[in-house]
Amino acid sequence: MSSSARKYSLLYIVIVSALGGLLFGFDSGVISGCEKAIQAEYSLSDFSHGFTVSIALIGTLIGAFGIGRPADILGRKQTLIWMAVMYFVSAVGCAFAPNWITLVLMRGLGGIAIGGSSVVVPLYIVEVAPGHVRGRLVALNQLNIVFGILVSYISNYFVAIAIDQQSVLWSWCDHFANLFVSVPMAAESIKWRLMLGVEAVPALAFFLLLFSIPETPRWLVRAGRKEESLAVLEGIGDPTPQATLDEIADTLQNASHGENVPLFQKMYFMPIFLAWAVAMFNQLSGINAINYYAPRIFEIFMGTQSALAATIGLGCVNLTFTILALFFIDRLGRRFLMMLGALGTTVMHFIAAWQIGLGTNANPYIVIPAILGFIAFFAISEGAVIWVFIAEIFPNAVRAKGQALGSFTHWFMCTVISWAFPVIVGLSDSSGSYAFGFFGCMTLLQFFFAWKIMPETKGGTIETIEKRWRKSA
Repeated sequence: MSSSARKYSLLYIVIVSALGGLLFGFDSGVISGCEKAIQAEYSLSDFSHGFTVSIALIGTLIGAFGIGRPADILGRKQTLIWMAVMYFVSAVGCAFAPNWITLVLMRGLGGIAIGGSSVVVPLYIVEVAPGHVRGRLVALNQLNIVFGILVSYISNYFVAIAIDQQSVLWSWCDHFANLFVSVPMAAESIKWRLMLGVEAVPALAFFLLLFSIPETPRWLVRAGRKEESLAVLEGIGDPTPQATLDEIADTLQNASHGENVPLFQKMYFMPIFLAWAVAMFNQLSGINAINYYAPRIFEIFMGTQSALAATIGLGCVNLTFTILALFFIDRLGRRFLMMLGALGTTVMHFIAAWQIGLGTNANPYIVIPAILGFIAFFAISEGAVIWVFIAEIFPNAVRAKGQALGSFTHWFMCTVISWAFPVIVGLSDSSGSYAFGFFGCMTLLQFFFAWKIMPETKGGTIETIEKRWRKSA
């Protein structure tokens, strides 16, 4: 190792970058605890209410679609720094929004940050991680996403209790709010503003910690900074840094000279199709429809406060099975987990659809375990696989653009499903069965996709995966 090379802890680098995933999860889940209060405060119609919930998803489309080129120009690390700034501004802006329009704009800005980080965080980790642990390290991002969702549920629950019981927190928030507005705020208004504003704390921590990690060696080669790339490879403990550098440089011959390599060309058809399919099926499973509207779903079978508590249970199941996925993703492989999860989620959806179709006769002791079972099978399979797989299948020269395409597909489908779900469920007491039945059909179709089409990508460097595509092109 050269004397100038700095030693880095690979785990520390991954944990810091994956804080973007925690913010992704928190921002995605926090709206579930305050969407009803926002609707009531601004007297929103069903359409405007759906738009308020979905505006962050619309922002993710902008962030995911537009982030590929900036990530190539600015670098992965610098782009993440800008995402952290957006998360912080969004959280503070939501907390102090003077009207509905401002709230919508700030939620949209947070959505742009989610879309951007959903591309760049796994991209960053894939480009620093060695092949034998790449799956579990990228899956740490998914672990942080579900941990962020769980934290948002817990935060919402305790904020609600603190405000309802007019605790010290309530008194402090009421006093602080009076410094900015002349008319005293209602408790419900302070409640949802605090729920959304809490995110500013981890966003600031993410921003500061990003300055302590390096740029990825593969982007440094792309920028023509090979000496810095070699130093990073040495610093993270690559056993053959020079050989790895040469292999990276070989795959970036065009891009490292500043050429803008187009994604949509014949040689990349298969990676494009696979990224599109995996991202589409991920959302057609109904995962975010359940994440965003979990309190409303549970409220059908229990009281409001109990429904908020039940969402914590949902988050715990999600976190537990995502942790289990870390142990299996590099051993059993991406394809096997996808097949296992698709079969499990199909069964759970059909059970939920059957019970919800009974209307007022539905048995909560069957429906709720079915929903939790879906979350478990999803978390251990496609929840952990999606961002690993999409980042792995694209070559170095177009990885940022390919990751952006997969993420855009993911968030586009998420927006459609999340906006349509409350409309379908609201048709009648039993109409939710149609939604869950549809999700079950889609996950069954996903099983056949994983079985017959999806390749395995575990092991080896991302350059060796690229060589496979070259041979098959």
